[in-house]
Amino acid sequence: MLDRASPSVTKNIMKKYGLFPKKRLGQNFLLDRNVLSKIADSCAITPEQYLVEIGPGLGGLTQELAARSRGVLAIEIDTSLEPALKELASENSNVKFLFRDVLKIDIEAEIKNAFELDEMVSYQVCANIPYNITTPILFQLLENCPNMKDATLLMQKEVGERLLAVPGNKTYGRLTLTTAYYADVQHVMNVSRNCFFPQPEVDSSVLKIIPQRAKRVLVNHEEVFRDLLRIAFQKRRKTILNIASSFFKLDKGVTESILQELGLATNLRPENLSIEDVARLVNAFAP
Repeated sequence: MLDRASPSVTKNIMKKYGLFPKKRLGQNFLLDRNVLSKIADSCAITPEQYLVEIGPGLGGLTQELAARSRGVLAIEIDTSLEPALKELASENSNVKFLFRDVLKIDIEAEIKNAFELDEMVSYQVCANIPYNITTPILFQLLENCPNMKDATLLMQKEVGERLLAVPGNKTYGRLTLTTAYYADVQHVMNVSRNCFFPQPEVDSSVLKIIPQRAKRVLVNHEEVFRDLLRIAFQKRRKTILNIASSFFKLDKGVTESILQELGLATNLRPENLSIEDVARLVNAFAP
């Protein structure tokens, strides 16, 4: 079986099928078998586990996942890769490829269909996700995949830092808080840009996202919570007094009174708020 993490094998496959990395799709192929093995190991996959991979590229990580699991559903938007990936599927009967946009499908319905399951089962996600759609993919997994056990994701290091940020940090923002609402985040490892072809302009990090069935905070209206986060961090230089007054359409005097009851200073800015603070805001202003 060809080692699809080998630079020479990768170049031969690309030459054979007339392929080239597409910048618009964020294609940077990870060509380091040692790193790929460590990523797969960090997933702690059992032989009975089903896996979803997003953006398999030429299949370097897919090989690692297939060797450890019951089945892998690899979702790829780039149909030009289909002939090269069909070769891999013919060598691994437990690998299924779906050539669709991951942001436009029901991932769990596709798992059931691919493996002919009578009912939905727990599964893991492991992927080198495209840098240009990292945030939408995270929101898709957290908001629309209730049976996902965890997701081990290779992403731009800067995005990883945003996920792990604490209040007051300049990288702390909507993504930090939205992810924290749904899940715990663990740093697994950093990956040098030198491990990729073509070489990106940034380094990468591997993070594990572990959904929490019992959410860290309770909010009365999740839609209001999400909208407030979106608006607040679009206006992150404004105070929470101004943001809350505008968002909830209340007089500033009334807004100030409610904030004082919550023990929140009116001059705080969005990056100063913990997830617990935001939950209390939503529950107080939208009971």
